[in-house]
Amino acid sequence: MSKSKLKKLTTMDYVIAVILLVLGFVFLYPMYYTIIISFSDTFNITAGNVKFWPKGFNIAAYNQILSNNRVPTAYINTILYTVVGVAMNLIMTALTAYPLSRKDFWGRSGFMKLITFTMFFSGGMIPTFLLVSKLGMLDTIWSLVLPNAIWTYQMLIVRAFYMAIPESMHESATIDGASEFRIFLQIIVPLSKAAFATVGLFFFMGHWNNYIPPLIYLKNASKYPLQIVLREMLVKGDNVNYNLAIPDNLTPESMKNATIVVSMIPVMIVYPFAQKYFVKGMMIGAVKG
Repeated sequence: MSKSKLKKLTTMDYVIAVILLVLGFVFLYPMYYTIIISFSDTFNITAGNVKFWPKGFNIAAYNQILSNNRVPTAYINTILYTVVGVAMNLIMTALTAYPLSRKDFWGRSGFMKLITFTMFFSGGMIPTFLLVSKLGMLDTIWSLVLPNAIWTYQMLIVRAFYMAIPESMHESATIDGASEFRIFLQIIVPLSKAAFATVGLFFFMGHWNNYIPPLIYLKNASKYPLQIVLREMLVKGDNVNYNLAIPDNLTPESMKNATIVVSMIPVMIVYPFAQKYFVKGMMIGAVKG
């Protein structure tokens, strides 16, 4: 059977396979290069000998990063902001999308227009900052979570998924005396786990890589997420302010790349298991709006 399938392969199939392999190498090599640089010694890095595998294998950069409180603290902050942010997003998105998916909801069309308007226009950075400041949320986790409690596009994906659930299930539950809240919790939510996984992955990636709001709203360096520390190291090369003194046997490149690798670990763990939900999420939004 395998031989018959191989016979059906055309020259174009091999050409496409080669092109995909080349593209895969182009896209994956920067990440791979970052990893091997972080595990290479100073001499080979400065001499430019590191190309395809680590030279002079050592983990001194990781020991230096983890022995300092700044990076582990920033790592814990990032995990906290991501967990709270994703939980807030899922709760608010689920609650907002449900009434908007109901055809008998009064004013649904008007609310949808207002919500869709926010996809293209916002209040702006300065008005948002003033609002966050007046509410007393500066330098707190809520300045990162509450202003982004609902992401419009992800809410539309969940709404489309709700609308795809057969109306007969809602009618049967109503006849049995179930309230809207009970229908939502016991029927709609269990059936929408795939949709929540889809948007949850988007939320996770957004919060984990978020650095502009923390840069604006957070003043205390002890509350900075990992992305801010990483940004300072990469853009400003500021290792002194973050107590990341580089020993003589390490280069700034190995320290920076080791920090990048550490920041990628949760994404590398989560993404392979949830990748399929990206495609499913796109299909949900394409079928019904």
